[in-house]
Amino acid sequence: MSSDYNNLKSLGLKVTAPRMRILALFQKAAATEKRHLTADEVFSLLKDEGEDVGLATVYRVLTQFEVAGLLRRHHFDTESASYELGEPEHHDHLVCVECGKIEEFVDVDIERRQKEIADRFGYSLDHHTLCLYGICKECREKAKDKG
Repeated sequence: MSSDYNNLKSLGLKVTAPRMRILALFQKAAATEKRHLTADEVFSLLKDEGEDVGLATVYRVLTQFEVAGLLRRHHFDTESASYELGEPEHHDHLVCVECGKIEEFVDVDIERRQKEIADRFGYSLDHHTLCLYGICKECREKAKDKG
């Protein structure tokens, strides 16, 4: 807890109970397959834990964390942004268009090809995102079972 406290302080953020709880949720999520959370999911998880935090506060904290570099925001062709801890390791995403499941992956061949393409066009890459959309195995199996 003290490292979280020091982390927030070092980023110039006042340590408040909502900030600490939201940071803890993302740290817990980072250790699972459900690493990406929307504001509504954060709000719901806080409510489930008995926290009295308003949705506006959740949005405000998420924005503050994003600006401070603690979180990364993604728009995966959904109406809601999804957030994940702003970890230094680059990764790309697969998104299921049926259930919204998000898988992370790293592929050295894709990374190499992107650099080659940037070089061919005279670009020096600063950063990039790659998001592949499809239907996950579970949703395909559910559809097959229904059909």
